[in-house]
Amino acid sequence: MTTSAQPLPTLPPLPRPVAWRAVARCVLTTVGMLRRREIHQPEDNVGRVLPFADGTTGRVYRETVVDADPADPCLLVVSFRLRLVRGRAHPVFRIESLLNTPLFVGFPGFVSKLWLAHDEHDLYRGVYEWDGASLAQSYARSLWRVLELVSQPGSIDYRVLPGLRRDAVLAEPGLLDTYAPTDPAGGSWWRLVAA
Repeated sequence: MTTSAQPLPTLPPLPRPVAWRAVARCVLTTVGMLRRREIHQPEDNVGRVLPFADGTTGRVYRETVVDADPADPCLLVVSFRLRLVRGRAHPVFRIESLLNTPLFVGFPGFVSKLWLAHDEHDLYRGVYEWDGASLAQSYARSLWRVLELVSQPGSIDYRVLPGLRRDAVLAEPGLLDTYAPTDPAGGSWWRLVAA
């Protein structure tokens, strides 16, 4: 990319009834996807350490993908800091978090997710590929309502970056450089950088 690109605006969470209905639909969709064996957990990226522009790193502890080839790819990065989870509770959360899969994998447009362990500031991240930036934004605004149950107030954030494939960004993090100057909310927690 050579021109400045715009992330979608980071909007507040959806109203609770709207968000929870979307999550319920997602869970029902996930049941069918599981029956059809459309959900996979490859190991290729597990253990990979991803550096971010804020100086932190996140280690991939799980990857979830579905059988989908996005027509309108975008990158979605979500962050949150868990409430009451410290020290030895982090590994327990990483194991337990597998149970959260039905809360996202059935959302329209989901393609893949890298689950990142907490960084040096206890910030967890999810690095997703989505088919359709508006669908990714809708998911993030619904997910917010799930995360707020277990996250520190004010710690939930997300960025939707249209036109990017996750694997292309992992191979060439510089693709995100054009988004950084235009991020109205500032911050660099979401911007992957070269190792």
